[in-house]
Amino acid sequence: MQKTKDKQQSPNVHIAVENFGPIEKAEIDLRPLTVFVGESNTGKTYLAALFYALQRTFDEISQVPWSPRRILQLGDVYHSRHPRPSTQVLSEETREVLEKLNVTGQPFKFSDSPQWLQDRLRSDLVDSERFKDELRRCFDLESASELIRFAQDQNDAMRILLKVSEEDQTLWSFEIYDSGSGITTDGFINNDTVLRHDDRAALRETLDPGGWRQEPVRLFSWRAPAESYYLPAARSGIMETHAVITSSLVDRVTRVGLERFSEIPAFSGLIADFLKQIIGSEERHLPSDEMNGIAEVLENEVLRGEIEVRKSAAEYPEFRYRPKKSEQALRMSQSSSMVSELAPLVLFLRGIVRPGDTLIIEEPEAHLHPAAQTKVALTLARLVRAGVRVVITTHSDWLLEQIGNLVREGEVMKLGKNKTEPTTWLTKEEVGAWWFRTDKPVVEIPFDNIEGIEPKDYYDVAEELHNNAVEFQQHLLNEEKCGDDE
Repeated sequence: MQKTKDKQQSPNVHIAVENFGPIEKAEIDLRPLTVFVGESNTGKTYLAALFYALQRTFDEISQVPWSPRRILQLGDVYHSRHPRPSTQVLSEETREVLEKLNVTGQPFKFSDSPQWLQDRLRSDLVDSERFKDELRRCFDLESASELIRFAQDQNDAMRILLKVSEEDQTLWSFEIYDSGSGITTDGFINNDTVLRHDDRAALRETLDPGGWRQEPVRLFSWRAPAESYYLPAARSGIMETHAVITSSLVDRVTRVGLERFSEIPAFSGLIADFLKQIIGSEERHLPSDEMNGIAEVLENEVLRGEIEVRKSAAEYPEFRYRPKKSEQALRMSQSSSMVSELAPLVLFLRGIVRPGDTLIIEEPEAHLHPAAQTKVALTLARLVRAGVRVVITTHSDWLLEQIGNLVREGEVMKLGKNKTEPTTWLTKEEVGAWWFRTDKPVVEIPFDNIEGIEPKDYYDVAEELHNNAVEFQQHLLNEEKCGDDE
């Protein structure tokens, strides 16, 4: 059976919060596909945005709380403050570290790193300002303390815990606590954590005298850190008006513009990041054949047309939709709301998202016909198969039913009963669904072969609608019978 592709084995990621925004309590184990479902205003978006903020704070969430890029940055700072007499003179500690790094097949642990690097990375981990700044940016707040639960008469402290583990071993953790009087943080790095190939390569490039110059020459034998991307619920409106937004911002960043517009409302970091990414989507990464293939299927099967990118006279991109067999491409404002909703996803798949990245999508079903919603679920499964971690918030019964069917198909594959291997499938280990309710802790919805992953209140609504329909039908039948008797 085909396995989910990834650039390296992803660790287990656990997020726990208490008294965070509208959330009383939640404990989430992130999966390749994580689904937040439930009533409105219960915290689904808050938790999704929190994960995005955590990803950005630590570059990526992997086996160690830093990226190869961070190791090189710290190495540059350290060597600028502690210059060597010559490239041939190494400290005893550096020689010992390089010897361990160069032994092929021997695990290199965090405790084997130079002491200055261990100290700085531990200091980074408990630096509350980095995370507070990211929270304020993402949620557009004056203070991170504003995220303490909004419920009345609620005086309990806000707590956020991130724990990264493999099997039964905690690799590292980060915790933040705020009672309203100030934020405190705590962190832990397991000395026995084994560095990945990329971290070892970055550390070797930092310490190797052949790679150290007045202006360091980097071989970049390691991959770029995995990235996290957020598609907000407001994406359709942004797609329809981004040209006006962009041209307005260009006018305002001139000196005269800044003088005329002294009070400019701020975007949240989520919206600002999204806008920057779609504007620069063609320049971000080399296209991936696999991601392009997923985007083309989405265009062909759901949009029934193509998303085009053109350069305006001002050199920022204009997005158009060309229906199949049409010679005319439509502006986003002339296209259906479905096109405006899905166009950003197409753009992100074409030139932004890569295997190993995280893609967070608010309400991927918005403005879509039920049949289109089920096909978007297939797109999510294709992304999981390609090695992209996906987090969604949703209210869609159709989307959940299709995800349930994809899991059932994956479970049938485990039994070896399929005549042919399908192109889209999931397993119950790859999917985690979490139920958000007002003033109640968030709980996991375990997959059931019969019920799938739908929350109980969906069935309650369906049952109430059915009972009302039966009652009204009975009234109408009685009325018709009385009319016939007369």
